[in-house]
Amino acid sequence: MNTEELYSTLDIELEKIKEAKTFKYEVPLESEQGGDVMVEGREVVMLASNNYLGLANHPRVKEAAHRGIDEWGYGLASVRFLCGTEPIHFELESRIAKFVGCEAAILHSSCFAANEAFFAALLANDLGYTYYEDVIYSDQLNHASIIDGVRLCRSIAKQTVSRLYRNGDTAHLAEMLEEDRDKNYRIKVIATDGVFSMEGLVAPLPELVKLAREHGALLMVDESHATGALGKTGRGTPEELGVYGEIDVITGTFGKALGGASGGFIAGRAPLIEFLRQKSRPYTFSNTVPPAVVTASIEAINLIENDPSITNQLHENTEYFRREIVRLGFTIIEGLHPIVPIMLGEAALAQDMSRELLGEGVYIKGLWYPVVPKGEARLRAQISAAHTRADLDRALEAFDKVGRGLGVI
Repeated sequence: MNTEELYSTLDIELEKIKEAKTFKYEVPLESEQGGDVMVEGREVVMLASNNYLGLANHPRVKEAAHRGIDEWGYGLASVRFLCGTEPIHFELESRIAKFVGCEAAILHSSCFAANEAFFAALLANDLGYTYYEDVIYSDQLNHASIIDGVRLCRSIAKQTVSRLYRNGDTAHLAEMLEEDRDKNYRIKVIATDGVFSMEGLVAPLPELVKLAREHGALLMVDESHATGALGKTGRGTPEELGVYGEIDVITGTFGKALGGASGGFIAGRAPLIEFLRQKSRPYTFSNTVPPAVVTASIEAINLIENDPSITNQLHENTEYFRREIVRLGFTIIEGLHPIVPIMLGEAALAQDMSRELLGEGVYIKGLWYPVVPKGEARLRAQISAAHTRADLDRALEAFDKVGRGLGVI
């Protein structure tokens, strides 16, 4: 295949995606992110953002970002160990570690990079062992970054075994752990999302903590959709489920509830974090997190810690929307998280409903295979503390009208 044949083939594949109504269109916002945004010259209710606490456009967060640029510059043009570290980087690492209940933390450019870094750095190093095998027990609905992290690790370290357990099924995981009890694995890792991003389901952390302790495994939890969004004080799934401070490794992002920009982290015991600082390739070979993101993220943590009304508002909005969307007749995946999957079945229907809802003043996106299983296409509503009750009622009215028009309800 020459290059022209390649481009022709790609054009054909793109047309197939469009015909199947699974082509992903990007609709530009004409305003800053918020509970309401401007699209095509009009104001619409935003239900597709990870801006759970409404901090992406909070005045104090924006002010802190400006201060970061004024005091520390736009960027450092360097990786951390050369000349890419400022005191604010250490401050944010200390603050986020304490916030999620761990001893120490290390910053990464994203949680995607952090997840890849964790597996590859820890399991692809011999640590003085001449021969060894490691094993990763991964929930089947884990985020793509965990999946890719495991794949990367296995491609580097052929002696790493990967086992998939059914979503949230601790009995299935316990069976696997028992089967492997007599195997001489060097390191065992149980990996799970704290909140599964396509479903809004919460991982059974108390049971996972117990299994990890019984079998000498590290419990690694990706809290990207939970930090700031769950728990009485926003400290995530561990706080929500009563195991705060008991998780071995927590990864997360500053790109969702904690300001909505970018950057990620790994938190855990101090020796592990220091080892990752020495061996993590995404840390060693990527530019440092920009000062504006660092100072804004610190301010986001300040806001959550000092103003519980923000987290309370998110929880109240979530409860209200979940209750009312069901009352209208829609089928959702039950739960407590501000991710509210509205189940439709087919990708084409999800596309059509998303488009018609935008016409009625609601910005929401559809999800379909391969992001979710075939036949389980959905709209993923994401609730924010920035939403007013009027915003939510306006969205619900649009859902009622469009849902009836398309025969969904």
